[in-house]
Amino acid sequence: MILRRRTRPTTAPDPALRGTRPSAVGLLGAAVAGALSLLSFEPVGWWPLQFVLLGYFFYQVGMGSSVKRATLLGWAFGFGWSMGGMHWLTIALTRYGGLPAVLSALAIALLGLYMGLFAALAAGLSTWLRKRWSLPVPAFLLMVLPTLWGVSEWMRGWVFTGFPWASSGYAHDTAPLSGFAPIVGVYGIGVLVAVCAGCLTMLTQRRKLPAIGLFAAILAAGWGLKQIVWTHPAGQPITVRLLQGDIPQDEKFSAAHLGDILVRYRDMLTAAPADLIAGPETAIPVFPHQLPPGYLQLFRDYSARTGSFYLFGIPLASDAADYANSVMGIGPQGQSYRYDKHHLVPFGEFIPTGFRWFTNLMNIPLGDFTRGAAVQAPFPVKDQMVLPNICYEDVFGEEIAHNLREEARPATVLLNVSNLAWYGESVAIPQHLQISRMRTLETGRPMLRATNNGATAIIDGRGEVQATIPFYSQGTLAARVQGMAGSTPYIRFGNLLFLAIGALLLAGAWLLGRGRRTAKAQASD
Repeated sequence: MILRRRTRPTTAPDPALRGTRPSAVGLLGAAVAGALSLLSFEPVGWWPLQFVLLGYFFYQVGMGSSVKRATLLGWAFGFGWSMGGMHWLTIALTRYGGLPAVLSALAIALLGLYMGLFAALAAGLSTWLRKRWSLPVPAFLLMVLPTLWGVSEWMRGWVFTGFPWASSGYAHDTAPLSGFAPIVGVYGIGVLVAVCAGCLTMLTQRRKLPAIGLFAAILAAGWGLKQIVWTHPAGQPITVRLLQGDIPQDEKFSAAHLGDILVRYRDMLTAAPADLIAGPETAIPVFPHQLPPGYLQLFRDYSARTGSFYLFGIPLASDAADYANSVMGIGPQGQSYRYDKHHLVPFGEFIPTGFRWFTNLMNIPLGDFTRGAAVQAPFPVKDQMVLPNICYEDVFGEEIAHNLREEARPATVLLNVSNLAWYGESVAIPQHLQISRMRTLETGRPMLRATNNGATAIIDGRGEVQATIPFYSQGTLAARVQGMAGSTPYIRFGNLLFLAIGALLLAGAWLLGRGRRTAKAQASD
């Protein structure tokens, strides 16, 4: 008998041909990798880590030809990603909502399982298309999987009203890829992040140099685009005073503390004049008819005397059953302005159908607001047009771009008023600041932030934080702000450019697969 020595293959094995089902260790590894994505966002900000984690996930998805295997791995990775990025929601449910810790943990885990379905869809559908189209490894890792990863994040931003917090592109607000934000927005950056991750995964294959070249080219292109200024100064700068009252959340809606809150904001709002004085979300936590006589008139008189304009959060009601989370505006010539929050928070600001039993378990005031219009006019402040957005509305960049695109006199300055005291001393505040920076990059407009306990800040039209107040402290931020006009490609087209590019990538992958199938058919003849 002749013994033949087994030789190793000369090329790296195709990851699609390894394994058929995920092990418990594989699922745990995917979930841990997803959870570690938290480190790529603020306050840690290790954005290169995101390439590595997604690359690991892509490699694991590519290791099996089973659609079921890829789907389960995607679900585990998406679950970990969501739990890492949104774990702070438990603080609102337990500390301030009064929900027992066990039920709070269960609710957030269920939310994570739901969020994980989007990554599962991306992984499972990519693997199905790979088999259906007979795709080569590069087309799968660099075209199909990155595109569907980006589409899954986009879907997460609007399905069932959407919750796009911790979308991958946000980690790159200061990185080279931020140069693409004015063109394709945060979801387009997410696709590019995934392409870069695919390039790292391609290093396990024989042809490494093209992948390294593509990775370097994407980063270089992003850095080059960062040098382009898409918008231009509009009018004269305005002086602003942004207020951070630092009202503890357990006191904010307490009748016992209402008098102290009203005195604090009365004093802060009238401490010194400015072209624009802005207070946070529900700075005044009760309806106008519940205020002491003459309280709002104080601000109207101060505005007329000093020439100051006011914007501050206050709930406003048309009747007992129709009330909104609003921003009130007051001008020195007797101007009145109202902005009503359009994108409401499920369970916190509106009750989804069939879930009143769940919200009844929590002690959250003003929990069923009326939705504002999708397009609302900005507030004229001297030469500038100031458009408010309330709390997590600035997570929805497409809606802000839509308002800028459709409004006859588009805003030159954006203003976010927030109250993140619901989430304690967590990563929610630095992550929200990061999200606001992405909105300035997409629109080329400065963003002012007036918040209850952070991050009160001024961000210019290029995404640079010009000034901020320390978190969890009372204070006022004063500065001069230059408004910006003009349109970025993202304002003009919103997410359509990102979706069109994704469609082209999928079409290109299909053509490559078709060519491969044709070549195989000819070879077999």
